[in-house]
Amino acid sequence: MPETSAPESEGAIETRGLEPVPDDERSGRVRELFPTWVAANISVLLLTMGAGLVVFNKLNIWQVLTVAVAAPVVSYGLVGLISIAGKRGGSPGMALSRAVFGQRGNLFPGSLIWIARWGWETINAVTGAYAVLTVLDLLFGIKSNTVLIVVTLLLFVGCTFLVSGLGINALRRCSTWSTYLFGAFSVLVLVYLIADTDWSAVFSKPAGSTAMMIAGIGTIAAGGISWVPSGPDFTRYLPRTASGKGLVGTTIGGAGVVVLPMVLMGAVMAVSTPDLASASDPVSFIGELLPNWIAVPYLLIALIGMLLINSMSMYSAGFTAQTLGINVPRAWAVSVNAVISLIFGFLLMVVATSFFGSFISFLTLLAVAFSAWIGVFGVDMLSRRTYDGDALMDTKRTSAYWYRGGFAWQAMTAWGIALVVGMLFTKVDWFSGPLAGSWIGRNGLGWAATIVVAALLYAVLPRQKAAAGAPESGMSKDAEPEPESEPAGTLSI
Repeated sequence: MPETSAPESEGAIETRGLEPVPDDERSGRVRELFPTWVAANISVLLLTMGAGLVVFNKLNIWQVLTVAVAAPVVSYGLVGLISIAGKRGGSPGMALSRAVFGQRGNLFPGSLIWIARWGWETINAVTGAYAVLTVLDLLFGIKSNTVLIVVTLLLFVGCTFLVSGLGINALRRCSTWSTYLFGAFSVLVLVYLIADTDWSAVFSKPAGSTAMMIAGIGTIAAGGISWVPSGPDFTRYLPRTASGKGLVGTTIGGAGVVVLPMVLMGAVMAVSTPDLASASDPVSFIGELLPNWIAVPYLLIALIGMLLINSMSMYSAGFTAQTLGINVPRAWAVSVNAVISLIFGFLLMVVATSFFGSFISFLTLLAVAFSAWIGVFGVDMLSRRTYDGDALMDTKRTSAYWYRGGFAWQAMTAWGIALVVGMLFTKVDWFSGPLAGSWIGRNGLGWAATIVVAALLYAVLPRQKAAAGAPESGMSKDAEPEPESEPAGTLSI
């Protein structure tokens, strides 16, 4: 038997772009997703957000616990469900989106999601830079200055670019080791807090309003919602026969095992240190609350986690850039986001007056921007088993997903109207929609309204069919059909 080259999925550096992964290279396993979604949440920002639930939302510890359980179930449940498209089509999420919005139509949600990623990557780059600055201060007494800010940002973004450019295998290996290390030190921090916390003050705190608790769920869930379009990027190497239920459960479990304790720890810290949530940066408080022998290694490991979060985001952003017609290899497409995060990161660290206020406003807008796409794409998945790989890659009029003028107008209409409706219910520091004072707006459910409106509109509007010659269900001519035991219109997982 002649020797064959190693499959793409097994190479040291991934070179595959938007093109679907062939079935014979799909050797991934569902359990490999667990460390991926653990790593996607290794951020000290969760501590700050947990503190915000106590300081700004006025919640007690039991309400914070409810938020910390519900938020990852809601948000990463959506990530897991949309990830099923990855094993069906073998392509990144925004490439599969071409089948829903049309080759030209997909440029609109794709552009918005790409721009939104700039903000997410900027926030993570800034947090990583602050972690480096805090470690330098704790170990050597070196205080922050403009030059040092630039150097730390360059260092963090450079490392991010390197890891994300290597591809999915590098991300998987780094995620696995960071999961073990961060888990071990989080347990150490938790033990210290248990011994050092005034628990009578924690449990005696009065309850806040139900509206603020629901709003808190939305705030914490927004981070997970931002990963939904990227979900298929990390499941495209799974075989078509991989368990959808296992995929969803593993995604929720990987995120929840980090989100739950981190949010609770942040809330406990805030009871004894109320100004934690309003600190000038999201990291330095750790050096004030923990002894150096815990704080320094914890921050260094969290720094690795934040680097991985940004690497995962840039990994997906590279694919999104390619779907927008930036005709360069994925690794080079990543460099665009790297430069942007450097510029915006510098402005946020040097010019902005409130990190936490900017962060919460960004999360709120991010959730709405991504939710319109989620509603449309999710409904499309109800009747689609897989995708036509050739049509996904053909961006000309000959594509089966060209529809009318390159647009699937029903999908575009539902997406656009839902986006506007979501903004009507949204309120941030510098913007307030006319319906922000309604029950939906007061409870921070603009993102949920966006998903519902997008889904309902797309479900009732008459659907455009793919061009003649393409499988009506979107199935690749060479793909083996999945079992059709479910009634039509249901999502098989």
